[in-house]
Amino acid sequence: MTRREMQKRMLLGAAGLAAAHHMPAFAQPATPVATAKAVIQIWMWGGPPHIDTFDPKPDAGYDYCGPFNRPIDTNVPGMQIGQLLPQLAQQADKYSIIRSMTHGNNGHETASYIVQTGHKPGGRLVFPSLGAIVSKFKGYDTGYSSLIPPYVVLTQSQGRFDPAGFFGPRYKPFVTGGDPNASRFAVEGVVSGNISDERQKSRRELLHSLDSLKQALPEHPVSMKLGSLEDKAYEMILGDAGKLFDLSTEDNELRQRYGRNRFGQSCLMARRLVGAGVPFVTINYGGWDTHKQHFQSMRTKLPQMDAAMATLLQDLKDHGLLDSTIVWWSGEFGRTPKVAWPAPWNGGRHHFGQCFSALLAGGGFKGGKVIGASDATGEKVAERPVYPPDLLGSICERMGINPDESLPNRRGMELKVMASGEEFGEGGGRLTEIV
Repeated sequence: MTRREMQKRMLLGAAGLAAAHHMPAFAQPATPVATAKAVIQIWMWGGPPHIDTFDPKPDAGYDYCGPFNRPIDTNVPGMQIGQLLPQLAQQADKYSIIRSMTHGNNGHETASYIVQTGHKPGGRLVFPSLGAIVSKFKGYDTGYSSLIPPYVVLTQSQGRFDPAGFFGPRYKPFVTGGDPNASRFAVEGVVSGNISDERQKSRRELLHSLDSLKQALPEHPVSMKLGSLEDKAYEMILGDAGKLFDLSTEDNELRQRYGRNRFGQSCLMARRLVGAGVPFVTINYGGWDTHKQHFQSMRTKLPQMDAAMATLLQDLKDHGLLDSTIVWWSGEFGRTPKVAWPAPWNGGRHHFGQCFSALLAGGGFKGGKVIGASDATGEKVAERPVYPPDLLGSICERMGINPDESLPNRRGMELKVMASGEEFGEGGGRLTEIV
């Protein structure tokens, strides 16, 4: 750079500073005060029936309620829920129900994307899910140091969309695989279902005896780098990280209360993970796509859900974690309020994105409240519509992530962490009623 060029740039810079002194300042979005450190997402893959769970309609008649026409009182005066959820009824002071969720989409893939990203599908970008956003803002980029990834899915991949979106593979969830109700929870790449810890140690010793490179050049950078990676791998397998997945250390009576099934033990595992500092855990709880023989399926599914969720809320409370952990229950949509009685459905409920329910507990959200309302048959939103970005943005705020902050992307586009619900309809807004 010439002397003249340097002087020119200095003068331009000074002029710019002077002009800026007389211009109004543009305030950056303030970071909200975090009331939560973690989220447990209970993902009801397939779409749970809102009428049979948290929005009962006993006066709608048999064509809507079927045999489930006797809702039960909760420990919150005036709040009733479905008759097969007696344990959750006694925990209602810990959670709030949203009865006016809506997006109008009836496709599994597209509705899953909407509910978990807050965006409509079909645009040029594939947006990241809430789990990936939390991983970005509360994970390795911001000081998270655990060997357990900051975004964990129990136990099967959701598989209906790319949860990392344009963030890329670094922000994909760690999917555990396995079954936490098995005698040994076989976690993908961490815990083997049929190889004991002692055998793992002997395998490592054998590996060392065959490692001629390390024996010949122990101080070589390659040897040292491989040794560091090996130490981290075995810490995951044999150290505290691996032991975290060992549910046999839990009290057997507590495990029974959760339910000795995949979902029940996944809820227990989620409590252990957030207790260890993992900021986002998804429980992928499938089996809710009940087009046929819906009520027969619900007689098994709902009691399992009831026991596990109620115990999770109480267990989080007992461990001092409920105030810092958000529990978010939702599916991609609800089920049709009117029952499909004729063959081949034989009493089924189909996809229904027009009106459905969600549940929020802990992490700064008030319990014992009901937001919004559906109409007399549960088919339309009657009061206070809540769109997916309204709910997701509210969770972001509790996690200390400003939903109006810029969302990093490689294209440098002007994007927000979470858009408003305006593209879905009128009358939405974040959930100020329960914060």
